[in-house]
Amino acid sequence: MLRWALIFLVIGLVAGLLGFTGVAGASIAIAKTLFFIFIAIFLVLLILGLTVARRVG
Repeated sequence: MLRWALIFLVIGLVAGLLGFTGVAGASIAIAKTLFFIFIAIFLVLLILGLTVARRVG
């Protein structure tokens, strides 16, 4: 998921440099959304991993 966020970020930056502001804005918005979803999933799994590790160990 992080890879897709980086791909959309690069597409947005290139489109912005070439003057395609609509495509650039949409790509950056998608990249932001994917990045925040990735961070949320990462934090949930990190907390679950830490709590399960305490119960097992």
